[in-house]
Amino acid sequence: MTGESNKAPQEAPPGVPGGTNPLVRLLQEFTLEANRYVDAAGGRRDMHRTDLNALAVIMRHTAKGNVVTPGLLRKELNLSSPATTALIDRLDHSGHVTRERHTSDRRQVQLKMTPKAFQDGGAIFAPLAQKMDSAMAGFSPEELDTVSRFMTAMVDATVAAREDTSAAAPDSPAQPK
Repeated sequence: MTGESNKAPQEAPPGVPGGTNPLVRLLQEFTLEANRYVDAAGGRRDMHRTDLNALAVIMRHTAKGNVVTPGLLRKELNLSSPATTALIDRLDHSGHVTRERHTSDRRQVQLKMTPKAFQDGGAIFAPLAQKMDSAMAGFSPEELDTVSRFMTAMVDATVAAREDTSAAAPDSPAQPK
């Protein structure tokens, strides 16, 4: 924690929904701290947040039995084609992924994580997992179930908001008030 939680809450700017909701503020603070952790821990291994996000996408889809292609990675990370190619090149050169031809469609390239990716990922995230496990130990199974349902609902709400934002037609450029 940043130590700022003892300060009196400040009013949110006008028009910011939920800006004063303590749970929303905690979620925002958690997101910020998680990003800071990823930047610091990944940086010690010369890995950028995008590299780690890419490995997380590859791992999640591989666990579901999905073929992970550069196009899927581009879509999931909202990157341009050149940025996706640069990312994959970086992960390939660092020994974290391999490019393989799909067995049934040799034109299709699929991405696979290497043992080095799992080893580096474990080294990066094990300290965080240990701290989180210690923090969760003080909660009952029922409390953790409630928090799990809450966090699932928050993830779903965030995905829905992102999809709504992505689907919305761009408004006219913002005008100063």
